[in-house]
Amino acid sequence: MKIEIWSDVACPFCFIGKRNLEAALAQFPHRNDVEVIWRNFELDPGAQTEYKENQYELLAKKYGMSLEQARENTERVAMSGQAVGIAFDFDKVIPTNTFNAHRLIQFAHQHGRQDAAEEQLFKAKFEEGKHVGRKETLLEIAGSIGLDAAATEQVLNSDAYTNEVRADEAEAQALGIRGVPFFVFDRKYAISGAQPVNAFKQTLEKVWEEAQPVEP
Repeated sequence: MKIEIWSDVACPFCFIGKRNLEAALAQFPHRNDVEVIWRNFELDPGAQTEYKENQYELLAKKYGMSLEQARENTERVAMSGQAVGIAFDFDKVIPTNTFNAHRLIQFAHQHGRQDAAEEQLFKAKFEEGKHVGRKETLLEIAGSIGLDAAATEQVLNSDAYTNEVRADEAEAQALGIRGVPFFVFDRKYAISGAQPVNAFKQTLEKVWEEAQPVEP
């Protein structure tokens, strides 16, 4: 079984969705026959690498709300994260462009380290308050998951994997994906958003059963 996940490092719900899928897979007896592939999606392709405003100010501006409302919204997300073991710290989150992070994810995929890259990027952004738009942070993350430093630097200093990122985004558009996380199971079923663990369990079981040959 193949599960494709369109996701953005800038999306806290993608981090929560990752945890819920992991919990469902942990209870799925055929988990060793499941391949998870992360696909690229930029929620804000025009995002700057550096901002003067903090996360709350940008949220308030984007959605036409007060700073207090922006804080309350992130507090609700943090509570959802806490329930699945994520220690969101929105006071420290640094808003930035995620395109280079997506290129790193593609590079990691070539070396069998894609899930580790996603995990460390989410943790860096949402728990540790690191700047995932900066090359030095991406190099640090690459090193922590066993990617070669010189090769990673070469990737980040070039336009390597740009086409792969754009291809994922074009495919998302073709599939009608407007938001993330978006999970596609064997190109037959989809789950949109950070749904509960049971939703993932039911879909895993359904897809598995339908893939089994019918006995004569």
